[in-house]
Amino acid sequence: MKINYENKMIQQLSAVAKGTRLLLHSCCAPCSSACLERLKDTFEITVLYYNPNIDEESEYEKRKAEQIRLLQQTGWADFLDCDHDKETFFRAVEGLEQEPERGKRCYVCYGLRLEETAQMAKENGFEWFATTLTLSPYKNAEWLNEIGEKLGGRYALNYLYTDFKKKGGYHRSIELSNEYGLYRQDFCGCKFSKREKTER
Repeated sequence: MKINYENKMIQQLSAVAKGTRLLLHSCCAPCSSACLERLKDTFEITVLYYNPNIDEESEYEKRKAEQIRLLQQTGWADFLDCDHDKETFFRAVEGLEQEPERGKRCYVCYGLRLEETAQMAKENGFEWFATTLTLSPYKNAEWLNEIGEKLGGRYALNYLYTDFKKKGGYHRSIELSNEYGLYRQDFCGCKFSKREKTER
């Protein structure tokens, strides 16, 4: 039976004390916008920008700058940066280069980014962690929540189950992107997704 992660999140939020600290992994400003709007009244949020999958340095810096600008304009969260260590991504997905988008390579990439988030949450005293990746209709929310649950157990943290695209979340992110003039990319950032986009 398919799990309703939206309902699981609602149940979790009902039991969370206002002001509890959450480390939220963000893939980009547009996706984070609707997620932050939804969570900001419950959690004290810090956004972690960890995306070693993004291939080109200029693309990485552009997306990071947009993330910082959104947070500065809204005040919805603090910001925690990571190095752009794309070699970590290439090592993680070695042997999966020919996998299609939304295949095994993506599962490994999800795990890479969520594990860094869990580690950073543990090291910096956060009680909860989550990711904005479930907002995208192109990302597998079931995989992401499965990985997050396992990592929560491993690091003794609370993982916030999400399916942010539900209840109009993805549409809201488009509205907020337009409102704040955010750059919206049309591929995940890795050279493999860019290759597939070019070949279509």
